[in-house]
Amino acid sequence: MRNVSRRDFLRAGFAAGAMAGAFPLRGGANSATEWVTLGKSGVKVTRLAFGTGSVGGRVQRQLGQDEFTRLVRHAYDRGIRFFETAESYREMHQMLGIALKGIPRDSYRLMTKVTTREGVNPQEKIDELRKLANTDYFDIALLHWQHTASWPADTVRWQDGLQEAEVRKAVIAHGASVHGLPALRRFPGNEWLQVALFRTNHAGAHMDAEDFNTNGPGDVPEVLSHVTKVGKQGVGVIGMKLIGEGAFTTREDRQAAMRFAFRKAGVQAVTVGYKNTAEIDEAIENLNLALA
Repeated sequence: MRNVSRRDFLRAGFAAGAMAGAFPLRGGANSATEWVTLGKSGVKVTRLAFGTGSVGGRVQRQLGQDEFTRLVRHAYDRGIRFFETAESYREMHQMLGIALKGIPRDSYRLMTKVTTREGVNPQEKIDELRKLANTDYFDIALLHWQHTASWPADTVRWQDGLQEAEVRKAVIAHGASVHGLPALRRFPGNEWLQVALFRTNHAGAHMDAEDFNTNGPGDVPEVLSHVTKVGKQGVGVIGMKLIGEGAFTTREDRQAAMRFAFRKAGVQAVTVGYKNTAEIDEAIENLNLALA
């Protein structure tokens, strides 16, 4: 891979300059609000995250700022201290920044996902998103929606860019989110990855298949095999699509998805999108039951 010496330098710079945050009180052991370390990244998050990307963020945007802020504050008060968003979720960086305004920054973790477009300067993009989210840094920045087998070579410029952002303390840890088996097969053995975001649930709803955009069920056994390998190499593993993009309409299915994620897939944390406080309360209870 090109620019090896530069990337080695960036890794060394990040190791020397990583930020050390003050962590809030932990939730109870084996609970949804327990703080856990994501693999070797060193970043601590609560097991349950607040996602802002339901149907590309439309569900959260339609709440309006006041109701969305109330929802975020409810989650925070219940002990959820991990919030995630993405460039492609449109206004959600700004809405999340407003919702979290005034809360001590070292009391929560913030994850963003950047779209790896050609012709875009990674540093400028990170700074743009930091400004929108009203934050000095992101705890985690992911390369969003990696869906081709060639993604490790195609995104070298963005990989370097995230490591440069780490050196200047605009980002703490980096990784990628995956869609589709061709891309997922390139996750095990990838030495650049620190954090990986996977689609995972017991029914395979909206999970990875040969076609990254399939509307059918994903290949659950193959996904699990790759997730297991990635976890063993020290990558922090986060699960998404825990309610199958809204496909799981019964609480029994939603509880089964939580059990599957933590007992079978071996994730360290999961992100779920919410539209009301009842969904937050249920997700906390479902995860507590899964961990019991």
